[in-house]
Amino acid sequence: MTEHRESKLSKLIVVGDRVLVKPKTENNKTKSGLYLPPGYKEKEEVRSGYVVKTGPGYPIPLPTEDMEEPWKNQDEKVKYVPLQAKVGDLALFIQKGAVEIVFHGDKYFIVPQHSILLLERDEDLFD
Repeated sequence: MTEHRESKLSKLIVVGDRVLVKPKTENNKTKSGLYLPPGYKEKEEVRSGYVVKTGPGYPIPLPTEDMEEPWKNQDEKVKYVPLQAKVGDLALFIQKGAVEIVFHGDKYFIVPQHSILLLERDEDLFD
């Protein structure tokens, strides 16, 4: 990815449990050798792509307490359960659950984590 594209992507904020995925060309086999069955497209279209940004995760609700507790930090920020997806992972996801966008001429998918079927994390994928 070029520096110019990275600076544009840095302006995007992915929210909640969503992941920004750059789709790769369709193939029936992943680079590491995982074969996709011939009929997978008839059931639900499965796509693959690389994770370029992730949201913070699932928000954990703060407890609601009527009593003020002096030892408690009053500026508590929202806490999140982090996502499994990390930047650079190869993701297989159900396209039906994703939203396709075009950002500065490049096609991306915004995918909720529950639509991701499989993540492949391997440094050799970027050869």
